[in-house]
Amino acid sequence: MTGFSIDTRVSFGDCDPAGIVYYPNYFVWMDRTFHEFLRVHLGGHALMCRELGAQGIGLMNTEMNFRSPARENDLLTVQITGIDWLETRFEIGYVAHIGERLIFKATELRGVFIPVDGRLRAGNVADLRRRLEQATQINE
Repeated sequence: MTGFSIDTRVSFGDCDPAGIVYYPNYFVWMDRTFHEFLRVHLGGHALMCRELGAQGIGLMNTEMNFRSPARENDLLTVQITGIDWLETRFEIGYVAHIGERLIFKATELRGVFIPVDGRLRAGNVADLRRRLEQATQINE
């Protein structure tokens, strides 16, 4: 389950006054990569939530190491490098490049949130893992 990526062309509006990407945009593009991964392999976030009985596959934590700036007109590739599974959460690794140049390394910790007694709780992720493993084997 590694190697999935999307490309994004950096636009003027993505940049700060110094002409480099305004850092929150990297988090937007990382999130977009995850949701595109779900769409391609499992039909998307909304469908997966319905099938899993979840309110969302949500973010619990994120961390990013910035290595090099991106600028207007750069073609940024954000790639999922792997997924580490635990019982009630999973960690997704990412890297982003412009050509061979490393832009960032990052992780997201996500959970499958289910309603329990009127509140959202992180549920078991085994069913999501099984579905992703089956889907990515079929699509490889």
